[in-house]
Amino acid sequence: MSENQYFTMNPPVQRLRGKVPKIGIRPVIDGREKGVRESLEVQTMKMAESAARLISKNLRHSNGLPVECVIADSTIGGVAEAADCAEKFKQEGVGVSLTVTPCWCYGTEVMDTDPLVPKAVWGFNGTERPGAVYLAAALAGYSQKGLPAFGIYGHDVQDADDTSIPADVKEKLLTFCKAGLAVAEMRGKSYLSLGGVSMGIAGSIVDQEFLLDYLGIRTEHVDMVEFVRRMEEGIYDKEEFEKAMNWVKEYAKEGEDTNAPEKQSSREQKDNDWETVVKMTLIARDLMIGNPKLKEIGLGEESLGHNAIASGFQGQRQWTDYMPNGDFLEAILNSSYDWNGIREAFVVATENDSLNGISMLFGHLLTDRAQIFSDVRTYWSPEAVERVSGKKLEGKASNGIIHLINSGSTTLDATGRMKENGESVMKPYWEVTEEDAEKCLEATHWCPAELEYFRGGGFSSQFLTQGEMPVTMSRLNIVKGLGPVLQIAEGYTVNLDPEVNQLLDKRTSPTWPTTWFVPNLTGEGPFRDVYSVMANWGANHGAISYGHVGNQLITLAAMLRIPVNMHNVPLEKIFRPSAWSAFGTHDPEGADFRACKNYGPLYG
Repeated sequence: MSENQYFTMNPPVQRLRGKVPKIGIRPVIDGREKGVRESLEVQTMKMAESAARLISKNLRHSNGLPVECVIADSTIGGVAEAADCAEKFKQEGVGVSLTVTPCWCYGTEVMDTDPLVPKAVWGFNGTERPGAVYLAAALAGYSQKGLPAFGIYGHDVQDADDTSIPADVKEKLLTFCKAGLAVAEMRGKSYLSLGGVSMGIAGSIVDQEFLLDYLGIRTEHVDMVEFVRRMEEGIYDKEEFEKAMNWVKEYAKEGEDTNAPEKQSSREQKDNDWETVVKMTLIARDLMIGNPKLKEIGLGEESLGHNAIASGFQGQRQWTDYMPNGDFLEAILNSSYDWNGIREAFVVATENDSLNGISMLFGHLLTDRAQIFSDVRTYWSPEAVERVSGKKLEGKASNGIIHLINSGSTTLDATGRMKENGESVMKPYWEVTEEDAEKCLEATHWCPAELEYFRGGGFSSQFLTQGEMPVTMSRLNIVKGLGPVLQIAEGYTVNLDPEVNQLLDKRTSPTWPTTWFVPNLTGEGPFRDVYSVMANWGANHGAISYGHVGNQLITLAAMLRIPVNMHNVPLEKIFRPSAWSAFGTHDPEGADFRACKNYGPLYG
């Protein structure tokens, strides 16, 4: 535990209403007694227990709480025991269903028929009993009944008494479970729209039907005037405000004011802006998840919040033409720490771009890490860089770079100052140390807002992402007549020569945070070169997660029936429900579109 009051590690907590979803494990068995069932009871239950140990050891929820597994009270040999299991799962709050078996079972009699719960079947690859035969029969039954299920079957034959889980099976089990938990965690929560449409950005036209039909998320709307009301009427925790202001004075270093001297705000105005943006941060958080402190001062309704798993702040232009911008609000909430210590990052979209906010949410729930919100601003070819700087791009950057930059609301975790074995990383919050947080803050300056953009003032974060970190950029888009589609680009952040970075940065908005990104190229389609990635990106924003997690995003998208229209994930890593192969095996991308159209949105 840190001795610094500002960087204590907050314990894991479920800050949203509703149960934390659990993994339900269904050990199914050949129901024939007098020899067959009895010989399989121990092996089947051990298989369930092995799966539970693997999951509990390797997965956590994004809030840091352990993932709990619930195993059926008995093996399931028929419909009666399947019903008993379903009732237990309902009572326990199970959100993901995993069926395991080493043997033949009575396919449709023992299956899980809840249409809203992601499901998979793990059939043990052994020769003594036909687990593979049951797996095929079960998956055929699920497909025939319109209940897509994931099939898991080890590559190599194991001995009947081998309780180990092969590496390929482990990867599929964990990928399925983590994506399934993301589905379950979103269901019943809210997206909080703080304001309306920002500057005509399509993603900030919040599509309530999409959120509800595909994700099970309701939409809540709060006009930005609520911030004014709460500030003027003092509807925030006054003690926390004082603590936050002291933290700001110690850790939020002011950066260069690039406004013309005659237009710069006075010191008094800047100090007032700091107080305003801190209050805005407290209010946005309270609107998302509530604050019991408000109830203590007689504000019961305001204390409840909107149970928001994600939110977006409109800001521009009606707010920022008159009031300080939301960059500090967004950057701090999107980071893994603030004046109250180290805690789970929130998901807050700039300009209320709900589609990028949901892309961030996908990444957060899958990786447990803070997310980067960026404009996909500029493609710099090697030739253009050499022309303006006289220097060649090298290493991973040699084929060109994409400038990821936005108005200062990117998570501070993206500075790359957290280290692991000497390499830059972004960590789950429960691994973040006091040193990590302080280094990220040390690498960040808060520049007075560019008044041409933000007439009301405020502050924007300024930093340069350091290190070559593996990252995945994603983006949800909605196409009329088609519906939602997901884009994915795995790649790396890269370091540039300091002189080159400075030259390129000064050609845009140097007071904003910069991340230089290069996608992994495949030599074909939209990934034949870096320019093509930029040219095929479907919107002005992207959500960036630490790690190469495109395969997890693909699995999650399939569960939600959202087709993936662009990705550079190796084919052998793609894991979708077995029914997808019935829609075509030669063209997996086309099959994905056809399958998603056939099944329709998960909650539709």
